[in-house]
Amino acid sequence: MEKIERMTNTVKDFVLGGGAVSVGIATPETLSGGPPSTDLSYVLPEASSAVVFAVPFEQEVLESFLSKKDKGGLNVANRRISTMLSGIAFELSEYLNMKGLVSVPLASNGVYRKDVPGGPYAEVPPLSHRYLAVRSGIGHFGLSGNVITAKHGAAVLLGTVVTRAELIPTDPLPAEDNYCDECHLCQSSCMSGLMSRKEKTTVTLGGMEFNYSKRLSYSRCDYVCGGFAGLHPSGRWSTWSPARFPIPDEDDAFLPAVLEAAEPYRKRSYEDFGANLYHPLIPGNRLEFTCGHCQFICHPDKQVRQERYKQLTNSGVVIQDADGRSRPVKPEEAIAYLGTLDAETRALYE
Repeated sequence: MEKIERMTNTVKDFVLGGGAVSVGIATPETLSGGPPSTDLSYVLPEASSAVVFAVPFEQEVLESFLSKKDKGGLNVANRRISTMLSGIAFELSEYLNMKGLVSVPLASNGVYRKDVPGGPYAEVPPLSHRYLAVRSGIGHFGLSGNVITAKHGAAVLLGTVVTRAELIPTDPLPAEDNYCDECHLCQSSCMSGLMSRKEKTTVTLGGMEFNYSKRLSYSRCDYVCGGFAGLHPSGRWSTWSPARFPIPDEDDAFLPAVLEAAEPYRKRSYEDFGANLYHPLIPGNRLEFTCGHCQFICHPDKQVRQERYKQLTNSGVVIQDADGRSRPVKPEEAIAYLGTLDAETRALYE
């Protein structure tokens, strides 16, 4: 037991020393009863433990993004944090492998199972960082289904290493410490309607229940967060996407909408932020983060949440200039600008 405790402390120190702000450990026992995306053996047969950890965004970057003062800062931060998490996972895995403890690192994002109906487009991850993080005490589930933390809110990204090393599991956080008061601002800021306002999903992990709003078709998030469309139905505000294609109401309409918007998406210009993100499921492979509102609005202080929602909904709508740069303008200015474009160019946006 002393050896297991020593290795557990070493692993935690390794991750925190690499730049993570919190670390937890899950095991097949603490994840028992969970969905397929909590099965450690899918990644590593005879796995004994999973080490999960979080790295936060800087709060200033989030507010500049939501208020439409700056798109690039968030895109760069997301790319670099994801790379940092994947790097920590790789280094920890190699450290354990050198110790004779077989281990596998998981990428922070962008990797999906191919052996499920729909293949990678079903967007089922090898393992759910979120489920492991909540069960091992990194944070709670917010109403949105994002992992929320006491200090950084939902503004964290997650990484994981699966290992045959026996480690001591960490406990979930006390339910009474969850700051989520179901203010619904995450849902109000999501124009795709990904999160149900009526139903919840309950997940059982190691005999403990966790719940959050039921998520509807992930094609909703693909369509809006992926930047295929971005104009709120009111026409008064948008994501950072300059596209104004209609946002459907029904789940079944979203995949056709994504497919129809794919060619304009591919033809539009994209800004070079110096830390570009490539995603295997995106037309042209190049991805810009244009939304993420449900994650970035959520802050432990409800007043901050409300202020961020106000910033977002008063930030205007985005148009794209001929040089590819996106900028916010008043709704009526956007309409006038689109009226100056030739038909072929205008078809890239609406």
